[in-house]
Amino acid sequence: MAKNNEPLNSDKAPEPVGLYPHARRVGHLLFLSGVGPRERGTKKIPGVELGAAGSILSYDIEAQCHSVFKNVKAILEDAGSSWANLIDVTVFLTNMQDDFATYNRIYAEYFQENQPCRTTVEVNKLPTPIAIELKCIATIGD
Repeated sequence: MAKNNEPLNSDKAPEPVGLYPHARRVGHLLFLSGVGPRERGTKKIPGVELGAAGSILSYDIEAQCHSVFKNVKAILEDAGSSWANLIDVTVFLTNMQDDFATYNRIYAEYFQENQPCRTTVEVNKLPTPIAIELKCIATIGD
């Protein structure tokens, strides 16, 4: 379980791409850094095909959604929280026009029981060649 105001890094979620923790607990709140769909221990991104120069040739938003939700769940559980304790989710998409309907359908599958506040925004680019990233806040017990 995450201790108050100490950084937490999950051994199940992908390694951060910079100098930041996966999460930090403050009182009864758990703040997650931006979480993407990469797989732990590799630079592999589910559903992404990259060209020789690292440009995105194609991507599957559905595969990325499932992967990012799995990564968020792993961080929450490693911190002593859970999916049901999510209270706020900010979602960053790189292509709102093409991806929102698919993302929204998959999001609804994962949030049938718990319905946290949600904000979805389109961004021009994310730090790695991904199409979705989540920033979350959850509650956590003593």
